[in-house]
Amino acid sequence: MSMIVREIIKYLEDWAPPGAAWEKDNVGLQLGSRGQRIQNILLCLELDDEVLKEALRKKCNFIFTHHPFIFSPIKKIDIEKDSKAQLVQTILKNDITVYSAHTNLDFTKDGVSFVLAQTLKLNNIKFLEPEENNQYKVAVFVPEKDLEKVSTAVFNAGGGIIGEYENCSFLLKGEGTFKGSEKSNPVVGQKQKFEKVEEVRFEFIVDSWNLRNVINAIHDSHPYEEPAYDIYPLKNKNVNYGAGAIGELAKEMSADDFLKHTAANLKADVLKYSIGKSKRIKKVAVCGGSGSDLLNNAISAGADAFVTADVKYHTFQEASGKIFLIDAGHYETEIHSLGTVENKLKSFIPKTEQIKILKYSGSTNPIKFYKH
Repeated sequence: MSMIVREIIKYLEDWAPPGAAWEKDNVGLQLGSRGQRIQNILLCLELDDEVLKEALRKKCNFIFTHHPFIFSPIKKIDIEKDSKAQLVQTILKNDITVYSAHTNLDFTKDGVSFVLAQTLKLNNIKFLEPEENNQYKVAVFVPEKDLEKVSTAVFNAGGGIIGEYENCSFLLKGEGTFKGSEKSNPVVGQKQKFEKVEEVRFEFIVDSWNLRNVINAIHDSHPYEEPAYDIYPLKNKNVNYGAGAIGELAKEMSADDFLKHTAANLKADVLKYSIGKSKRIKKVAVCGGSGSDLLNNAISAGADAFVTADVKYHTFQEASGKIFLIDAGHYETEIHSLGTVENKLKSFIPKTEQIKILKYSGSTNPIKFYKH
């Protein structure tokens, strides 16, 4: 029996959580069923008629897209007049599930911007602007004999992750006190009697989107009728999620050579750019897709060049003389991330499943270039 959609979605969302996405984005399941068994998987930047035809030809009943298939609310589905409605009809008739990971994939380590940096052969890659204000510290007070049970539940629910480390916590032994009411049912001691208990203060960090799961895990695993815990909002920068990326070339290049390097590695037919203050390029900032808002972050980080897309005229003006700014194209700076999605799914799905993971063979880039 083949894997079901639910298993694939959980794996993808453990890597790129929907909670990390821009709040106005529409990520996750777009159409279909989580309980469906998977035949083959097709990966694409966005879903259009040609992509769907290829999915049908290659018997792919799970389509992964980067750009959400449904972004704005659908007010009506007019099969006769609306081409998107016709796609919806075909998708549902053929029992195809469509799933999208957009800004959550942009803001995740090894996501769109990290892959862009890797494609440009940068080293020592980190986020250009790490996310902040999206973590909490939780401290829960647990009898020592129950610490392993509670901590295991918390870690399984997503607590205690810092960078490349899991199961991170701080433990401090102490003494807890309580007095239960007539209606209480204490695990330790007696009701209506002042009690002292040896406890451990168990502290850990959790991302905001996992907080509810962690609190539920505490209640489910804790021996006390009313477990005591504290929740502290943090200002820490989140090393696992952020916008853009920054790294270094193995060897510095001239600006002209870096243009050639960028065009060749991104397979970009056209580059738009403005000249920065440095004639040599070593430290490079990137942001897949529309990243102009990060221009000042790239300048402040000391980057010699910034590679992104959808740059406006006045943004080029602003960058002139400050940083070598390159607009390499929206499609060109994002498409390479599908290779990472492919590799991750191949490592997750057992070979015995015989599920093919395919990338769309054509291009969904709506921008064409005229050469004369």
